Amino acid sequence: MLFSVIIPVYNRPNEVLELLSSLAHQTHREFEVILIEDGSTVRADKVVSQYVSFLSIQYLIQDNQGQGFARNAGMAKAQGDFFVILDSDVILPQNYLKELQGAIKERKLDAFGGPDAASADFSNLQKAMDFAMTSFWTTGGIRGKLKDPAKYQARGFNMGVSREVFEKLGGFVDPNRGEDIEWSIRIKKAGYKLELVEEAYVYHKRKNTLKSFAKQAFSFGRNRVNVSRFHPEAIKAVHWMPTLFLLFVVLLLVNAVFFPKFLMPHLMILGVWALLVVWSASRKYASLPVGALALVTSAIQLGSYGAGLLFELAKKAVNG
Repeated sequence: MLFSVIIPVYNRPNEVLELLSSLAHQTHREFEVILIEDGSTVRADKVVSQYVSFLSIQYLIQDNQGQGFARNAGMAKAQGDFFVILDSDVILPQNYLKELQGAIKERKLDAFGGPDAASADFSNLQKAMDFAMTSFWTTGGIRGKLKDPAKYQARGFNMGVSREVFEKLGGFVDPNRGEDIEWSIRIKKAGYKLELVEEAYVYHKRKNTLKSFAKQAFSFGRNRVNVSRFHPEAIKAVHWMPTLFLLFVVLLLVNAVFFPKFLMPHLMILGVWALLVVWSASRKYASLPVGALALVTSAIQLGSYGAGLLFELAKKAVNG
């Protein structure tokens, strides 16, 4: 099976260096790489030149259109049987493509989504952000651990489709507003088989600060509402949990000021959640400092996502 690995990039040559290095060490060798510079002012051309002897690379340059449309441009140039879409800030384990090929053939998949993880050498903050995005106590585990892999909605940092899916359905319809979720839903509605492949995980080396992480989570909440414009059923009960968390915290603050006698039960509930987060993260990464940071990132992720969802719903109600 010939894979076409599609990578949009915007001003991130250092990330491209790490990703291409991990691709050069893949045990499965039948693949090409298509790197799309999406309006970058700091290009990765020098990095690409280091790997042209080790990898089959197409290096495309275009005006800035957004990552969704950059991926479309890459897929239009692809020669492979199956297109693998990655973000530039991921690093692949050596057996990533080998595991993916086995799952596609054995399970007869038309499309897939893979989880992300934190490598042992990541910073404490990167591990804490990984926990906030993947833990049962924050996202319900929907980002990479599901009993039914067919319920997974693939994300653009690690997903892929067969050539047939792309040719029949087209690619992304939006540049950067939940376009991956919309595509996943559209693929399933068309009757194609899209499932989570847990073995095809990537190390997601986020460069976020706490501030940028909050902004990203806020945009994720807004994006979920944008997807519902195409697919009204896209907002499910689990997506309301961050909003409920946000409202719970607001209610706690109101009680602290105006109704102190109701404060203790709220503090106890929040305290139990906080202990579970710290314990789970500390155990997962064998680090209490990561556990403490995970409490911060988890609260940021939930509160910001919930705020983004409410903001975009209100905007949708006003604008129609």
